[in-house]
Amino acid sequence: MKPISISLSPNTEKDDTWLAFKLLLQPWKWKKAETRSPLKLEEEFKEYLGVKYVVSFNSGRSALLAILNALNLNKDDEVLLQAFTCNAAVNPIIWSGLSPVYVDCNEKTFNIDIEDLKRKITPKSRVIMVQHTFGLPAEIDEVLEICKKNNLILIEDCAHSLGAEYKRRRVGTFGDVSFFSFGRDKIISSVYGGMAVTNNEKLAKKIKEFQKKTSKPSYCWILQQLLHPILMNWLIIPTYQFGGKYFLVLFQYLHILSKAVHWKEKKGLKPNYFPKRLPSALAELALNQFKKLNKFNKHRQNIADFYFENLKNTTFELPKKENNIFLRFLIKHPKAHQIIKKAWQNNLLIGDWYTSPIVPDDTKLEKMKYKIGECPNAEKLAQQTLNLPTHINISKKQAQKIVDFLKKYGN
Repeated sequence: MKPISISLSPNTEKDDTWLAFKLLLQPWKWKKAETRSPLKLEEEFKEYLGVKYVVSFNSGRSALLAILNALNLNKDDEVLLQAFTCNAAVNPIIWSGLSPVYVDCNEKTFNIDIEDLKRKITPKSRVIMVQHTFGLPAEIDEVLEICKKNNLILIEDCAHSLGAEYKRRRVGTFGDVSFFSFGRDKIISSVYGGMAVTNNEKLAKKIKEFQKKTSKPSYCWILQQLLHPILMNWLIIPTYQFGGKYFLVLFQYLHILSKAVHWKEKKGLKPNYFPKRLPSALAELALNQFKKLNKFNKHRQNIADFYFENLKNTTFELPKKENNIFLRFLIKHPKAHQIIKKAWQNNLLIGDWYTSPIVPDDTKLEKMKYKIGECPNAEKLAQQTLNLPTHINISKKQAQKIVDFLKKYGN
């Protein structure tokens, strides 16, 4: 029986898998500039957001590296960002020779806490990086006011939030610059991929120069990514209960499939495939997903509405609804980790983002320059949150199974 899962290549439909298979058989197209797929994706992205400049990369990390390089910061300048995040947001700061300063998050919105942000600003602060957690926009107006008052640069981390709006304006268009991710379990997925976005001509020029200096990933790396949707949908997920999960571990061990986070990143080290350009093959996958963006987000909203209706008056604390596009439906419960464990035993692979103030949970926090106790709200949320799937492959029938389980074990 197929598991009800929050990840495992969640966005891929039949056309995405067949496209990956078709590209797999055409390796001469994987890097070929003549296909112009990355440029086409950049143009469509630019039109969708209504911005002037868009530059593609092989990941959100590479895009953030390009952005930080373009800002001409000095060594050990401070970048303020919230805890309750992924090491993928932190590492580019460290790799750039800068100092991450962690700001606590709001227990209700899971986004940056405005009052703690004010307290953490020092004379060495240069940048605020605001995350729109799980698709819920941060309080951008207040952050912009703080940036203006303290002469700080604003970077928007939109890895979770493609298509989200704040006061009828799309996120990614408020800051000096922003970046998006097309990772395997983001709003749209090309296994790896990312984009830097700005309306600032000087920044755009420097980001573009950075892109031109980087190479495209190796054929071996591209092969790993193309195999991901194929093996997931044709082998691993259909046989998950009968050995499929062991195939996944084996394929990752043999480097047939890549992991979302390399072991080096957990120690603050940089894998050799960052930064790189977006190869044509993955741009094709992203383009196919991008044309379905509105359908995907409408489906997420419908599933979220179903959860809201069926989990009200339960022991679970539900997320803020306004403007949320629900990359995942994040809920709170005092026994979140026990519930997740029991769900997995019942073939309901609900999510555990985030079980640590910086995930994955085996990330070396000292390498991220994070000190326990620095962000108490984030540490508390890491013990009390679990998240439910909203992606295109989750039906209301499956969502009902999740709800029935939660009502049974949540009490």
